[in-house]
Amino acid sequence: MLACVFLATPVLAQDAKAGRAKAQMCALCHGHNGIAVAVNAPNLAGENAAYIVSQLKAFRSGKRKHEQMSIIAAGLSDTEIANLARWYSVIQVVATPPVLD
Repeated sequence: MLACVFLATPVLAQDAKAGRAKAQMCALCHGHNGIAVAVNAPNLAGENAAYIVSQLKAFRSGKRKHEQMSIIAAGLSDTEIANLARWYSVIQVVATPPVLD
């Protein structure tokens, strides 16, 4: 449990404002606020920061492949990845279940 806190700390210390500015390049597929507009793109709003970091680094290294994401992630620094992860992770997503009659 303690290891999880230490592993997550660098991600949490990053700059959400810088991440938001960088996220404009993601908006075409993932939406301006992390709610996807492209059918095959995932929502990023409210996603766990560590997960976003791991996936972007996997795209960047080639461990995970995607026609567009591999190219985009290749140009991201570790700091930019952490900032993007911070931005998307702090977006609050509210789910409202339907009222069933």
